[in-house]
Amino acid sequence: MTPPAGQGPILVLGIGNLVMSDDGVGVRVVQNLAERYRFPERVELLDGGTLGLDLLPRLEGVTYLMVIDAVETGGPPGTLVRLTGGDIPVALETKVSPHQMGLKDLLSVACLQGFAPDEMVLLGVQPAIIEMGLELSGEVAGQVPELERQVVSQLDAWGADAVTR
Repeated sequence: MTPPAGQGPILVLGIGNLVMSDDGVGVRVVQNLAERYRFPERVELLDGGTLGLDLLPRLEGVTYLMVIDAVETGGPPGTLVRLTGGDIPVALETKVSPHQMGLKDLLSVACLQGFAPDEMVLLGVQPAIIEMGLELSGEVAGQVPELERQVVSQLDAWGADAVTR
């Protein structure tokens, strides 16, 4: 059972590869949030990089999980997506994210271990470019402020107010 808003640890996990253009959007959003805001102690911002099962211990004891990533929507570059709860594993069956197998495996093993988060949200953006490069495409870079706003809004809904630095 999910604790009332304002209780329970929160993990905000940005995943992606910073040297693969738009694939690094999740990591960039988490980095920006860490620079621009202060969060309650129960909120952990984590650069999950290219994701793997080595992140499994980080899920233990987490009540709320938010993942930010480049997500294949089939739509135009820059299209935003928000998935919650059971929609996340179902969507991962249809290759939602370039990291879909790692994220799917991570969530599956956490569930088998008995410590899957009570609530999960996946925020993402359709990439334009997934190739070697350090810069985000214009379409994806233009959505970074909105992704940050959505993260802050979701944290507020979970009772964890962000304070601007």
